Amino acid sequence: MLYYLHEMQRLAMLPARAMAEQTMFALRNPFNPWAHTPFARMVSSSAEMFEHLTRQFEKPEWRLDRTVVDGVETAVVPEAMIHRTYCHLVHFRRDTGRQDPRVLVVAPLSGHFATLLRGTIEALLPDHDVYVTDWQDCRHIPLAQDRFNLDDYVDYVIDFLHVLGPNTHVIAVCQPSVPVMAAVSVMSGWGDLCVPASITLMGGPIDTRKSATQVNKLAADNPIEWFERNVVAEVPPPYPSAGRRVYPGFIQLTNFIAMNFERHMASYNELFEHLVQGDEEEAAKKRSFYEEYRAVMDLPAEFYLQTVKTVFQDHALPKGEMVTRWHPVLPDQISRSAILCVEGELDDISGVGQTKAALDLTPNVPDAMKRYHLQRGVGHYGIFNGRKWRSEIAPVVKAFIREHDHESGSRPGAQSSTGWRGADRRSRQPARPVLAAE
Repeated sequence: MLYYLHEMQRLAMLPARAMAEQTMFALRNPFNPWAHTPFARMVSSSAEMFEHLTRQFEKPEWRLDRTVVDGVETAVVPEAMIHRTYCHLVHFRRDTGRQDPRVLVVAPLSGHFATLLRGTIEALLPDHDVYVTDWQDCRHIPLAQDRFNLDDYVDYVIDFLHVLGPNTHVIAVCQPSVPVMAAVSVMSGWGDLCVPASITLMGGPIDTRKSATQVNKLAADNPIEWFERNVVAEVPPPYPSAGRRVYPGFIQLTNFIAMNFERHMASYNELFEHLVQGDEEEAAKKRSFYEEYRAVMDLPAEFYLQTVKTVFQDHALPKGEMVTRWHPVLPDQISRSAILCVEGELDDISGVGQTKAALDLTPNVPDAMKRYHLQRGVGHYGIFNGRKWRSEIAPVVKAFIREHDHESGSRPGAQSSTGWRGADRRSRQPARPVLAAE
């Protein structure tokens, strides 16, 4: 009933939102003699705040149509080269003939859309051929489609790596650190030629027993049945997925805001002051951030519950007990992929040391192919977005990728969208590995 109550509340607020919009229009009309009075600005700003706080935001646009390559402004076209039920593989095609390292950015499936990584991708585009996993909102996936869990996530990563081919570099931002490690471990065990040249793990929950955060403690202190009863809900009509069990995006957003409630309230207060003072430039920055931040998606219940149990309760990966599609996940089988771990000093979601644990789990990766970067003065979001990402973290990531790029490696061609060895998603089996012996 939780999702139904949420929808009823949202629909009930529509008339009030319409009135707020009309108030804004009337008080900001240049032909209104009261438009520039302090009282009118106060009322119109209050109306805008109300409208903004009660709006349901859909997936934002990428808004990445230009970059600079070798000092020349270059057009960028985001295009989905693979369509899967739960995820599209998007290629940011640059209008340049330069051959740069190929990078697969694995976006988190944790509530926000992949567009939250806009700043990450923007910083990579001048020097890399960038692909990203664009996860789809489960709310719009018909109930008749297959379910999706953590094993399917690993399958998708393996399949995409097969499509992109050898000498691909992977960047996993937060949550996908575990499935990416699982995928590369399994592929390494196969002797797969498509194992990535390098793996960059950023603020990921590899071993949540280290520096446990509030998020980790919540998962550890409650049995999986508690999560199934309290945070999993059925999608109501008229959405295409009506009847599907999901972890609703609005619950995840509520949790995100609750973790830093005072900071968000102060930020909204600043937005209100900018609106009243007519400082449109600063107001636009705040407005743009929250339109992105509050755009959330529903997660498949099977994926959410399996992730909570495997990653946060059983700690299966660091304990060597994780299994995916009947394959034991053994990180010590990784030997040909360089590993960079990036953490934020103030990260309150993935504590310091949780991502670094990947370096200890991969003893067969030479020390010369391992690196660790702790960024001072940033929280979780600042690891992959913002000023310090652009000026201090991105240069480290780019240099690491360049250092471990194999110049003789293949570049992306016109492979089939089902991968080099054609995975059948209906059977939910991973693509057959491309083995070194072949």
